[in-house]
Amino acid sequence: MSAAPGQITVPEWLARSVGEGGGAAGRQWLAELPARVAAHLARWDLTLERVLDPGGSLSLVGYVHRDDLTPAVLKTGLVTPETAQEHAALSHWAGRGAVLLLNADPAEGVLLLERLHGDIPLRSLAEAKATLEATSLLHRLWVPASEGHPFASLADRVATTSDELRRHRELPGAADAAGLVAEALERADGLAASATEDFLLHGDFHHGNVLAADRAPWLAIDPRPLVGERAYDLARLAMDRADTLIGSPGAAAAVRRRLHQLSDALEVDQERLRGWTLFRAAATGLRALAVGRREDAELYLEFAGAL
Repeated sequence: MSAAPGQITVPEWLARSVGEGGGAAGRQWLAELPARVAAHLARWDLTLERVLDPGGSLSLVGYVHRDDLTPAVLKTGLVTPETAQEHAALSHWAGRGAVLLLNADPAEGVLLLERLHGDIPLRSLAEAKATLEATSLLHRLWVPASEGHPFASLADRVATTSDELRRHRELPGAADAAGLVAEALERADGLAASATEDFLLHGDFHHGNVLAADRAPWLAIDPRPLVGERAYDLARLAMDRADTLIGSPGAAAAVRRRLHQLSDALEVDQERLRGWTLFRAAATGLRALAVGRREDAELYLEFAGAL
């Protein structure tokens, strides 16, 4: 048997995350989520083993098995401009460096994926080893975009994030970051205008979005794909474990060393990496401030300041 809607519980973390930022549409999606999951369990002849808790911030993730008892994962996510083409990116990679897509209903935000070891993220390794594995994986994921691809461009993603930054800098508590945000916006405009690469990017690549697997040591999950230059993608990895860097003596020097190591390992221009990291850290900080996560906001704005 699969599962009835009443047997499917939405994790508290997902309900809070979507409820904080999704507005009325997000609340409606949450209300309909158990029925949507149950419908796809029945449609694809799946049996639900358990819902992962806390799971994702924009998706309900369930361990399932198919009618032949093959284990899999059913991911039911809120469709946003950033997540809408996740299925297309996974199809393009076809399991090379990323989780394998088994089935998809893109309009509903439902994906059937191979099962990885969800309790063993790359973050479980020591930072130096994790970074080595991460950079190796990015070499496989960064492939040229195909002609007629459906993915957003870097310019589109930057424009959307820049608009969000401009709105959020008016928030109470954001005044102290005004200079930092202005610099981040200026750098992003210049970088986007001068970018020349057209690679398929993961969009949200960090140690938590890489899991241990059976057919490969590590595979990426949860892309928010776009097409553009590699330095933009690498900037998200540069922000990983920001609390460790900011909490260390000589935080600014530690941040610079990380940028040097990453840019050298992946042959990415270090100054462009610094600019994109500044932009993405500032955006992450103000996004956290907008939903009341003040500690996270302070962390990422301090990280941006260290750049």
